[in-house]
Amino acid sequence: MPKSAKVLAVFAGVVLVGAGLGGAGVVSNASVEPDRVNQEDTYQIARLTGPGSINATDERWNVYGTDLGSMFEHRGRIYQAFGDTFGPPGQPPQFGIDWRSNVMAFNKDRDPWDGLTFDGMITDEDGNAKELLPSAHGGLNPDGDFETTVIPTYGVSDNERMYLHYKSVREFGVPGVWTLNYSAIAFSDDDGETWVQPTESRWDGDSNFGQAAIVKLGKDAYFFGIPAGRFGGVQLARVGLHDILDLDRYQYWDGEAWRTGAEEAAATIVPAPVGELSVRWNSHYNKWLMMYLNDEDRPEWGTGAVVIRTADCLTGPWSDEEVVVTSLDVPQLYAPYMPPRWNDGPDIFFTLSRFNFYDVFWWHTSLTDEPSEEGPARCVQ
Repeated sequence: MPKSAKVLAVFAGVVLVGAGLGGAGVVSNASVEPDRVNQEDTYQIARLTGPGSINATDERWNVYGTDLGSMFEHRGRIYQAFGDTFGPPGQPPQFGIDWRSNVMAFNKDRDPWDGLTFDGMITDEDGNAKELLPSAHGGLNPDGDFETTVIPTYGVSDNERMYLHYKSVREFGVPGVWTLNYSAIAFSDDDGETWVQPTESRWDGDSNFGQAAIVKLGKDAYFFGIPAGRFGGVQLARVGLHDILDLDRYQYWDGEAWRTGAEEAAATIVPAPVGELSVRWNSHYNKWLMMYLNDEDRPEWGTGAVVIRTADCLTGPWSDEEVVVTSLDVPQLYAPYMPPRWNDGPDIFFTLSRFNFYDVFWWHTSLTDEPSEEGPARCVQ
């Protein structure tokens, strides 16, 4: 089978997925009133990837189509991890040649108002954005398991070493549902050029930490985990940054306390359904913000919507959902990721993937509530 045909055949499950799109420590998980999204202040700023994008990724790095784009900061740069990436044409249904399961861009952009301007991408000897974590691409991986792709879900840095949470996808099924071989942590000591994937730093494929958003807070990393697909709820774990590869050191929030190595006791702090998510502290609103895709099919928003919740503490209680943008307005939307910068004012910037374009866009929104005059909530860290 030609490589381009194999790519389409193996990646056909993703076509189905797209077609269906359109501080810590309180004991209560009861919801609280949500802050309100300013719909008049919600809009697209720029296209970040693909043909016609502000970064001309098709011409510069052979990135015609890609998605996701979660962000973390490392040594003064924003690093952005993308998922399955293709050369021309880059959009469904063909997708394209030169399939890479994961790539990474970086920038020192200080002005979010015109989009994120990439300084570069991690490249191969030909100057193309390279696959960082190897994938079997529809064959058997080194464990002998069938593997469709390997996708990064979030990164974090201790200022010396970069860590990347990723998932080995066995197969994509019906829209919004897929199965994993496992999820894991990889690390890089050379600013993302090469990566090590310890086999002991893995969660089972059915873990609630199959996908994650990571918050760096002091000397700890907080993992907001969801299972494979887009229909599970959020659970919370934490670990010291320097212990991030040792899963035995992770503590899981059980609704009242942190329990070491007890993933099975983890409480659901945000109910299903939750798709790709990100969490950031905003010092203007004096709140934690959580954004994710709710992939429910509702008459008022079509096949799904990007929503936001707020909380005083990482463990909650988290507010009810407030809709940011729906698939009626932006068809086949998913993966809202907030950046590690620019979270000290009323403006909320985020990326948004669109499956019909199969590329990543830069968006803006804000909340209508006034900033809190109270100090940070007293949370058990």
